[in-house]
Amino acid sequence: MNKATHIGSTLDDFLVEEGLLDTANALAIKRVLVWAIAQEMATKGLSKTVMAQAMNASLIDLEQLLNPDNTEITLQMMDRAAIALGKRLKIELVEAD
Repeated sequence: MNKATHIGSTLDDFLVEEGLLDTANALAIKRVLVWAIAQEMATKGLSKTVMAQAMNASLIDLEQLLNPDNTEITLQMMDRAAIALGKRLKIELVEAD
């Protein structure tokens, strides 16, 4: 019996061809970060108002941070969220595949 083989390009290849790979990667990273922040807020029972106060930020700033489609968030804002949750932001540079 013949095994099915992969025919065609990968999703990454397609995204590169369309010029969308960087945007897709940024959105994926942001969505993971938003999910992690929301989970920590829920675990700690923090409302958005309390979280914004702990970050010394406005509620609008927090809403932008928690918007998974907004990739225009500064590292400083992400770090302030981590600190407010008793966490540390860790960013690392890894080898490309």
